[in-house]
Amino acid sequence: MASPGAGAARQRSASFHGRGAEQQRHHHQMQKKRPKTMPDLLAGARGAAASFRSGTPPLDGGETGRTPSKVLLSVAVQRSMWPLHVMVSAEWTVADLVAAAVALYVKEGRRPSLPSADPAAFGLHYSQFSLESLDPKEKVMELGSRRFFLCPKSSAAGQVASSSFSDGASEVSKVASGKAPAWLSYMGPR
Repeated sequence: MASPGAGAARQRSASFHGRGAEQQRHHHQMQKKRPKTMPDLLAGARGAAASFRSGTPPLDGGETGRTPSKVLLSVAVQRSMWPLHVMVSAEWTVADLVAAAVALYVKEGRRPSLPSADPAAFGLHYSQFSLESLDPKEKVMELGSRRFFLCPKSSAAGQVASSSFSDGASEVSKVASGKAPAWLSYMGPR
């Protein structure tokens, strides 16, 4: 024979979680399924165009064969707080996007200032973690992404790196001469 306390404990555990077993089953049945996402920007347009040529209706019931004439892209600039939003045409190349992003950055007066206003001094990447820059002659619509990262090319980055190296060398010379830099006083004894 079950004690009255066991039923109360069972009831408390269900109320503790907010729902009973029946309510939980009903809740799981009512949840909506997440729609499928497509990383390819033109997959729907290509599929619709192919189905239009073959004479079969599109699966989604939408329009057939339309390629967007303009697309909004997000371009993050190295050391900048917020990305640029650039409206690009379907025919633009990577070089056109870089030129538009640099011009927009300078026009808006964003900080920090760019080392150069020449678009040829910059490389466009998929993200800040990709080492290889994109080919300037490649079409933007064929890249398959709407987010990019703009940074100075290796020659400009090399100048920045050499200047930071020389700053580090001066700090080392201060320590070697017996005059310790101020930041060293914050480090505790070993």
